[in-house]
Amino acid sequence: MYEMHFGVPMSGAVLNTINTRLDARTVAVLLQHSGSKLVFVDQTTLQLIRDAFRLLPSEHPAPHVIVVEDPHDAPPNAETLTLTTYERLLETGDPDFEWVRPVSEWDPIVLNYTSGTTSSPKGVVQCHRATYLIALDWLVEWTVPPRPTYLWTLSMFHGNGWCFPWGMAVVGGANVCLTRVTAATVYAAIARHGVTHLCGAPVVLNMLAHASDAARKALPPGMKKVQVLTGGAPPPAAVLQRVEKLGFEVSHGYGLTETAALVVSCSWKPEWDELPESERARLKARQGVRIPSLAEVDVVDAETRRSVPRDGVTTGEIVLRGGSVMLGYLHDEEATRAAIRDDGWFYTGDVGVMHPDGYLEIRDRSKDVIISAGENISSVEVESVLYGHPAVNEAAVVARPDELRGEAPCAFLSLKDGAAGTVTASDIIAWCRERMPRYMAPRTVVFRAELPKTSTGKIQKYVLRNIANEMGPTRRGTPTTTNGSGSSKM
Repeated sequence: MYEMHFGVPMSGAVLNTINTRLDARTVAVLLQHSGSKLVFVDQTTLQLIRDAFRLLPSEHPAPHVIVVEDPHDAPPNAETLTLTTYERLLETGDPDFEWVRPVSEWDPIVLNYTSGTTSSPKGVVQCHRATYLIALDWLVEWTVPPRPTYLWTLSMFHGNGWCFPWGMAVVGGANVCLTRVTAATVYAAIARHGVTHLCGAPVVLNMLAHASDAARKALPPGMKKVQVLTGGAPPPAAVLQRVEKLGFEVSHGYGLTETAALVVSCSWKPEWDELPESERARLKARQGVRIPSLAEVDVVDAETRRSVPRDGVTTGEIVLRGGSVMLGYLHDEEATRAAIRDDGWFYTGDVGVMHPDGYLEIRDRSKDVIISAGENISSVEVESVLYGHPAVNEAAVVARPDELRGEAPCAFLSLKDGAAGTVTASDIIAWCRERMPRYMAPRTVVFRAELPKTSTGKIQKYVLRNIANEMGPTRRGTPTTTNGSGSSKM
């Protein structure tokens, strides 16, 4: 996949990195929508692509398949031996081939599909200019030195690994890849290869923070801090505190598939080093300020489209403008016009605030804001408090119908290993009421072994919203109860 990030554009083609965790039906939809002509797979995903081909309509020819043989996989079977392999394909190449340069820097280079956490996936078309700007900007923003050792905990199919395939090549980085990302494999790779940098969503930070003692003991004493860049969702301050105590120095950014990668960075100010630990974590959880390739970032009122006050309180929609914003959605002009408006501003659908110091902070997705008795409740704020509870492993808060208030917060939690039975829903609700206004605290708590996630590791809030709706409205005066799913109402 790393080689594909160079070879495919150099051949004049457009690269579409398909998420290998998707099911065959979704893969078939993406292949048909993108019009792919050539598909590279390894032996572990060959059956997935075969199943997807069977679901393609008869009028859509199946792409040609190239099998990448991996020494870590089982030996090739009879089926794979009949297919063209990656190495055989390379042997047929012309050593004197001159790579196909883009006619314009605005020519497409990649097609990436959104994760579909709130809607059907859309095909985001990005150009050479956008990926070039992002790749170089983050080397500067993250102060990446020459010849780093980079661990791929972030999949290259996730926004092209935030453009770090290209960025690592610029600085001559060594790339360490994993076939399976677990706390044990990450800690072992750091110890074995002297990893200096890695990227990952907050779910990766949470995994590292709650790793077993045996996994953490793989790290040699006195090892230099590992630089971590996180994004994709607001990282809870409590998780940031835990992971930094383990020897990771976390940088935080914000971006979307539509912006090629992270385009906002929580640039750290030296004077913040003197603040208490909890305050440092709170500041680091903010999304921050634009990186150079982004022209502007703002938070605007939904009706007037004017900037909201920079008071850290007034919410609005986050909008972005600059050279890294997508060209548009493939075969979807209507969705493109709805997303990119007002002289090139991209409307993200994310709700945020702008602080007096100019730092952006996400408060929620527009669909995830809970409106209770006329008050807007940020599910992210409630989740941040929940993550501070010593027994909580994962937290997601959604709206549940409420007889009196219209909506009320409903918390879905998974607990740390060994914590089951040590904490009740009443305990969780009391914890929240001590740390936030009473109206913001969850009125319902549901414990689950694991929260549903997308194939890129994001919690599927729409699934949880459906569950909360099926539970029916909470009612005034309802006593505390516990049912078979471990939920409690207050």
